[in-house]
Amino acid sequence: MAEFPSAEALCAAVRHVRARGWTRVEAYTPFAIEGLDEIIGADKGWIAPLTLLGGIVGGAATYFLQWYAAVVDYPINIGGRPLNSWPAFIPATFEITILGAAIAAVVTMLVLNGLPRLYHPLFEVEEFELASRNRFFLCLPARDPVFAPGFARDLLGELHPLLLREVPA
Repeated sequence: MAEFPSAEALCAAVRHVRARGWTRVEAYTPFAIEGLDEIIGADKGWIAPLTLLGGIVGGAATYFLQWYAAVVDYPINIGGRPLNSWPAFIPATFEITILGAAIAAVVTMLVLNGLPRLYHPLFEVEEFELASRNRFFLCLPARDPVFAPGFARDLLGELHPLLLREVPA
């Protein structure tokens, strides 16, 4: 793991490391850096499609439940109105569509981020707490196909970071 003083230095370091063949690069910053996810090579992810799916499933299930209750299971003829009175089903269907999408988004985010996680090896590095204040960190994880401890240390050393540490596993 290497520590850098600015966002520009971190972006330059990520470009250098990616040019050397690293595919799994992790960057930790105190604020969002525009374009960093493209430099790192992060994919779009599954959150948006699964959120849409959660909303569709929630809405369809709610509409079906109301339709089934009103038309099939317990039909009541009130004033000659049709049993399948879909305008009455819309408010609940809308609300549960939003709820289903929100639940799907939160669950997907937690699963994809590997949360809840109470411990991470980066927490062993004292200086890492500065990642939430004013420092920028670049981590080359061991799960990368081109990882070799000496190669990673030398590659990060070429970038002249403020701090260079090996993260305990």
